[in-house]
Amino acid sequence: MIKVAIAGPRGRMGQEAVHTIMKQEGMELVAVLDHREIANNLSDYDQFPDTYDVVAYTDLNELFTQKKPQVLIDLTTPEAVYTHAKLALEHGVRPVIGTTGFTDEQLQQLQKYASANKIGAIIAPNFAVGAVLMMKFAAMAAQYMPDVEIIELHHDQKLDAPSGTAVKTAQLIQENRPSHKQGHPDEKETIPGARGADFDGMRIHSVRLPGLVAHQEVLFGGEGQLLTIRHDSYNRGSFMSGVKLCVEKVVELDHLVYGLENIL
Repeated sequence: MIKVAIAGPRGRMGQEAVHTIMKQEGMELVAVLDHREIANNLSDYDQFPDTYDVVAYTDLNELFTQKKPQVLIDLTTPEAVYTHAKLALEHGVRPVIGTTGFTDEQLQQLQKYASANKIGAIIAPNFAVGAVLMMKFAAMAAQYMPDVEIIELHHDQKLDAPSGTAVKTAQLIQENRPSHKQGHPDEKETIPGARGADFDGMRIHSVRLPGLVAHQEVLFGGEGQLLTIRHDSYNRGSFMSGVKLCVEKVVELDHLVYGLENIL
């Protein structure tokens, strides 16, 4: 039985994760972390049934000390997640992180700490298996069609732009594409930002609208042709198979893994 804690239980992803872990025979949800003091138990939350007898904490140190989970699923905010992940590793708790927005320095620090202490951790910019396949296919295509732009579309409550999935996709493409600046060498933005973010010469565009969940398309242009690789998550249930897989895998790891594609 894997003992699991969840940070951010009231968010849309957090609620799905709570329901998912509660249904797993090989997992036990032992606690949740909330940044607000709503109630002492999930059974008293409006979002959950009164059968969910799970203690709610506002202090992560207290949660780790009293409940001793093996895994922390963190679905909070970019501002909080690094502190949570570092604290989890210090307590010997394996973090599974779906929140994006880490800096390169923060990732390096977590990687060093996990490796030095031989403790597993997983940071997944996207938990949807289809999104991971989209990224892998895009990396393959970049070898043959090096001119590419990424368009990612998310709900208007998402805090970071571009998305972690878009950044991870661009990094994978970068490994398989000669570095070069795309577009006309003399092009000029008449409105700043019109061409999107510049990542190694390729462009990333972020769309934020109500009604969207998580969507991305990667456009490859070539002479007389266009290749489009697209993935759509229509609800947050699409991410839960990846969450379950990460919880199962992270207890077997002795280092940090960045990206779900590395454990499939």
